[in-house]
Order: sequence, then C-alpha cells, then structure tokens
Amino acid sequence: MNRKKAIVSMLVGSAVLMTACSGDTGTEAEVTSVGAMENYGVGDTFQATEPITFSLLYSEHPNYPFKRDWLFFEELEKRTNITFDETIVPMSDYEQKRSLLVSSGDAPLILPKTYPGQESAFVSSGAILPVSEYVDLMPNFLDKVEKWGLEDELDGLRQEDGKYYLLPGLHEELRPDYTLAVRTDIFEENNLSIPETWDELLESLKVLKDAYPDITPFSDRYSFNSTLNVAATPFGTIGGWGFSSGLTFDSDRDQFEYSPATDEYKEMLTYFNEMVEEGLIDRESFTQDDEQAIQKFVTGNSFVINANSQDIVTYRNSLDDRLGEDEYSISKIPVPAGPAGNVQGGGRFENGIMISSKALESENFEAMMQFIDWLWYSDEGLEFAKWGVEDVTYTKAEDGTRTLTENINYIGMNPEGTEALNVDYGFANGVFAYGGATELTRSMMSEEEIEFQEEMSNKDSIDPNPPVPYSDDVRERATLLSTPLKDFVDQSTLQFILGTRDLSEFDQYVEELKGRGMDEYVDLSNEAYENYKEAVK
Repeated sequence: MNRKKAIVSMLVGSAVLMTACSGDTGTEAEVTSVGAMENYGVGDTFQATEPITFSLLYSEHPNYPFKRDWLFFEELEKRTNITFDETIVPMSDYEQKRSLLVSSGDAPLILPKTYPGQESAFVSSGAILPVSEYVDLMPNFLDKVEKWGLEDELDGLRQEDGKYYLLPGLHEELRPDYTLAVRTDIFEENNLSIPETWDELLESLKVLKDAYPDITPFSDRYSFNSTLNVAATPFGTIGGWGFSSGLTFDSDRDQFEYSPATDEYKEMLTYFNEMVEEGLIDRESFTQDDEQAIQKFVTGNSFVINANSQDIVTYRNSLDDRLGEDEYSISKIPVPAGPAGNVQGGGRFENGIMISSKALESENFEAMMQFIDWLWYSDEGLEFAKWGVEDVTYTKAEDGTRTLTENINYIGMNPEGTEALNVDYGFANGVFAYGGATELTRSMMSEEEIEFQEEMSNKDSIDPNPPVPYSDDVRERATLLSTPLKDFVDQSTLQFILGTRDLSEFDQYVEELKGRGMDEYVDLSNEAYENYKEAVK
C-alpha cells in the first residue's frame, strides 16, 4: 500500500477496526446514540431527536463579551435542539485554564479554540479523545478532507499510535492574513513603488529616512513576532509566531534541522540588524504594546507596521478621524519575496476542537459528534456561524452574494449599521466561526483584501513539515529540551537584531545551542520521523 492510500485508510477506517488494533477502550459498539439522527449525511441539517445540553469551554473575546441572549444561541437551539453549558474563560487566560481543566479531569466535553500541536500535551494522560477513531460519525468533515485533498495535512496531526486527537478547522485554500501595512501615499510622494522584495523594502526605508530624518519609518507591533513570522518563510527559515518546534525539514537530506542554528536564520537576523543600525526600524518595536505602535503609525510618526485585515480597518478609522479619508492612503502589501524566493508558508488548518474522553461515557455521544460535524464542518453550519440568520442579519441574492442587513455592521462592512454582528448577535464569533470554502471565507472580505489573497495565491507554497509523532517518554524529553532552547533563541534573536550581541558571534551562539541539548533534540525528532516513515510504508 502506498503512503497516501495508507493515510486515507487510516482516516476513514471504522472505529471498531482501529480500536481493535490499538487495544484502547471504546469501540463502535460502545458508542451510544440517544438523541442522534438515524440517517445523517452531507447536506442534512442536524437536529437532535430530543433536547440536549453539551458542556463547552468558551474563550471570551474582549471585543465581544459573552451574552446569553445572543441570537446565535437562540437560533442554534431552534435548529438543532442543542444548548450549551459554558465554562467562560477570558481569552487571555484560555490556554492556561484549558490545561488546568483537562489535567484535573474537570474539562467540559467540547474544547474549541485549540491550535494544531497544542493537543499533544494531553495525549499521554488519556484525557482527550482520539477523534480519528470516530470521524466515521462526521460525514461533512470527511467530505471536506477528501474534496479539498487534506489527507496529507491531517496525517501530520497523528501521534505515535497513528491517531489524531484534534479536529482542526478546515480551509479549502491557504488564507494568509498578516503582512506589512504601508502608507502608500508617503511612498508615492517620494517616488517609491510598493516593495516586492525585502531588499526593496530596505532601500525604500533608507529613502524615507533621508526624507524624514526625525522619523523612524518602520515601527512595529505584536512584539515583532508577526513580522518575523511572515519574513521567515522567504528567508528560508522560521521565526516569531511561526517558530513552533524550531524544526525545519531539509527535503534534500530527508531529515530535520534546528532552524535557528542555520545560515538562513543568520541571514534574516543580519537583515533586521541592518535596519536597526541604520535607524530604519524603531527599537521599541520589540517591547512596545500594540497601542503605542498604532499611535505612531496613525499620527505619521511611522509609515510601516504589521497588520491583518481587521487591523487595516482600525488604522483607517483612526486616520479618517485625524486626517480625513481623502488625505492619506494605506494598504496591506503582499509579503515581499526573499532569498528563498517568492514563497509563502502555512497550512490550511485553523484552530479546532479537542473532545474530552469523558464524552464517550455520554449517552448522547453520537449526537454530539453529529452536532460538531454540522456546526463546524457543514456548509450550512459554517454559513450560519459566520453570517447568522438569513433575512435577519443578512440577505442573500440569487447569485449567492450576501449583504448585511441595514442595521448591522461588521469590521468595516456597512459602517452605518448601529449594531455589530458579533457584539450584539454573537455571529462571526471566533469560537464557532472559522474555516470553510474559499467562497465563504472571502464573502466578508473587501475587494482590497480579496486582491491581496489573489496576489498571495500566486506565490509558491512551502510544504509543511512531515509529522514527528513522539512516543510519550520521548515527547516528555523533547519538551524538556525544546522549551529552554526556544527561550535562549528568543533572547539571542533580540540581542542579534538590536546589536547588543554582535553577529560575528553567531557560530559561538550555535555552540551554545548545542550545549543546551540541540543535537539531542534534533536526533529525537529525526528518530521519530524515521519510525513514522516505517509505520506508513
């Protein structure tokens, strides 16, 4: 059997066969079906045969605090016969609280807002469900995995036992968002075109520094983590938010390496160090809070800042108030190309759902899996979570175009509306609304954002790393090594960029990484990868 066929077989294999092979508890015979639909398939609206309440961990976003009377909950109950018993946690404390609840055995059954990789810490305890054994109960999930060719990416979530423990949010296509935003009017006034490479950006900033000697042209937010993340891929490395395990895969050698010890990482550090040394980037970019960075940008004390599609709306609102909407122009620019080419990284998975192992004890287990499948993976459920109720929160034309109703606004759409789709109605809520077909994900984008997406789609994509499924004891050792390594890399990265440590000491820094266990960590990862390859032959 070839690799892809093996993956597909593991994906859609029955719970009975997979459980029998693994020796774990829980078989299809033990799955209880009280409240479940007898014939539930792709395109069906899920409705439990009796009222059911599921416990849910809820991440409360400060911009739209939880409201029990949201139309989202009212309509969800009407359509599905499902209500939630929420454990509400502030977004800032969500990961820590989730970890405590799972570890103590007190977690709700449904655990959303879990990013791929975060589930690994809970696998060995048996506290979360190996959901791959039960996806045969989720026709919409399986349909999208097959239709969008996500088998290989899903395979990357598998643990050493061949199972995966997270239901990721699924995107039909890559959906990059973060990049640099620039004052295009300032660039134009100085006869500068929008930079298409990082080198062109450097040269443009030098021109702006000469023209505005009292201004540092680039002052960043997100502690520079977003910019390092988007820059790293075209530099052939990883960094910032995208650091993850610190490992990158060398396909020529068919093995992993520790990216912060590579020449490519040094080249990226050298690039940003030059920006700092020449006064092109604000040294406070690495320590200031987001609001400080935003104020510098909207008051004309910087011309470049990191942004996503919602940030652009925020910047424009402030600039409209300060300058007037016809007195400036800004835009997100496609991520510049770099030494590694005109490339983009990332995958098509979004944050997803863990399920407590206790769910298997519930008489409503099959109904719960059907409900999760409908809300988070069906076309109908995805549209409902994002847009709300047709003819109440939005209207839909014959060609499928959706329009917010007159009284409702959302991140720059219909700004005259007096009520917000998320704040006042609970839709477009990050706990429930993410992923989906390209048509749906773009349905709330401005023409400008769609153009950005199209331009990014023309870049070459970097394949994601193959999986490194550790055994329980090896995972513990790898974590003990990787955490202090990352802490040292973070500290050294800042020192090299700011010039408090000279880049001539990069080789010495690599030796210090080795002294902190880098080689052992890489060896553990490569051994796990080799074991994985043998398992899927």
